[in-house]
Amino acid sequence: MSEVNESDRFECVIVNVIDTLMWKGVTVQEVESGGRAYFGKVKPEGFDYGPGDTLYIGIKRLPYDLEDMEISMEVSLYDANDKRLDWTFL
Repeated sequence: MSEVNESDRFECVIVNVIDTLMWKGVTVQEVESGGRAYFGKVKPEGFDYGPGDTLYIGIKRLPYDLEDMEISMEVSLYDANDKRLDWTFL
């Protein structure tokens, strides 16, 4: 397996969008692996995407492991213009 760089982006498809009072919750599925990630605090302003639309995820390995929680990377959600929409830890 080749090394993943912070600038790499992986194509994903929106599976579900949940509207809450202040945010949108977005579940995406990475196209090649089928892995899913949930982003719970996407700002609704300018977010005109729905199920089946394409977004991108980027992965940044953490310089340390949060062993108690088994967290080793930060995953960010981007649009086609490379605008960061939200992030989460995995």
